[in-house]
Amino acid sequence: MSAELDSARGVLAARPPNAPGLVHFLKHHLREYGMLLSLLAIMVFFQVMTDGTLLQPLNLTNLVLQNSYIVIMALGMLLVIVAGHIDLSVGSVSGFVGALAAVLMVNLQWHFVPATLACLAAGAAIGAAQGWFVAYFKIPSFIVTLAGMLVFKGLALALLQGQSVGPFPDAFQLLSSGFIPEVFAGGELRTTSLLLGTGVAAALLVAAWRARRHAQAHGIDTEPLGLFVLRNAAFAAILVALSWLMASYKGLPNVLIVMFVLTLAYDFVTSRTVPGRRLYALGGNEKAARLSGIKTERLAFLTFVNMGLLAALAGLVFAARLNTATPKAGLGFELDVIAACFIGGASASGGVGKVMGAVIGAFVMGVMNNGMSILGVGIDYQQVIKGLVLLAAVCFDVYNKNK
Repeated sequence: MSAELDSARGVLAARPPNAPGLVHFLKHHLREYGMLLSLLAIMVFFQVMTDGTLLQPLNLTNLVLQNSYIVIMALGMLLVIVAGHIDLSVGSVSGFVGALAAVLMVNLQWHFVPATLACLAAGAAIGAAQGWFVAYFKIPSFIVTLAGMLVFKGLALALLQGQSVGPFPDAFQLLSSGFIPEVFAGGELRTTSLLLGTGVAAALLVAAWRARRHAQAHGIDTEPLGLFVLRNAAFAAILVALSWLMASYKGLPNVLIVMFVLTLAYDFVTSRTVPGRRLYALGGNEKAARLSGIKTERLAFLTFVNMGLLAALAGLVFAARLNTATPKAGLGFELDVIAACFIGGASASGGVGKVMGAVIGAFVMGVMNNGMSILGVGIDYQQVIKGLVLLAAVCFDVYNKNK
């Protein structure tokens, strides 16, 4: 018996739990690294096919602005999908909130600050109303949010009386069309934006290293050191390069800072807090989560409140970018948002998904839209290609689950 124990200890010592092999690690993290590499491959493809137009500073800035509201809503949609639900109303809610903002700021002459707060409160209230039916009345989220999609599309049309309303105040437009102010005068390069991007890259490197050391100290599996260094060095280099490209134009957009802060906040909540862990438990097995003491109804309710709030924020960003509110605003947004989450690794059955995956999925959709538009691909074929990409992502998820 003693000899068997010694042999087992020898095997464990030869391959400690915090130092898995490269092949073993990649096999168990195929989706995470696969989506990141897919995004890079798509960007390289369109960069070559468009003769360098994709990564020109002007187009890169437009790419961020065009996908900002999709990324913001994808953060909320990820939590809804992880909880085992779906929200089909986000496009209509964002369009309704944009219409409400136009009525308050343009027609009623409200200051943009109280108008913005009222719009965010309206979005949260809409999410609360839908979440109440889903969480406490046990009505399927598909039905509730489908009804919400029709209701708020009609309300937006009624608010605007079938007409476009604008323009918005200049200060409100800065939410989407403004850029980080330049502190260092002189030169065409926006030094402040470049320094901010470089500082963020350095801070993320330090945070990643500290997280790795913390995981090793607690005996948690970590990626091989070589892969860790390569991945983080490449990520930091890409971040600095993108910052330099945008700094050579007008600098970092304000909405990019909003997206970055929200992404960090939601990544922290989902991976480092008790409510985040409970959310994954809810999506994985609701009955088991309830028996373990988790208040599943309240948690599901709060995910819809959060979704309504982010849909309202996205509606404000979209309205500020267009400088007008239109009855058709938000049309089809829900499709891009849901597709971004599934492409980024979320599971249709709930309990699986990461914040960074949703962000990567949103940019996969955005780069494809932008690249195909530059190449002159018609909107009909764009829809076909995006549908096939979504189907392939879900099939890959099902294959991995069955395997």
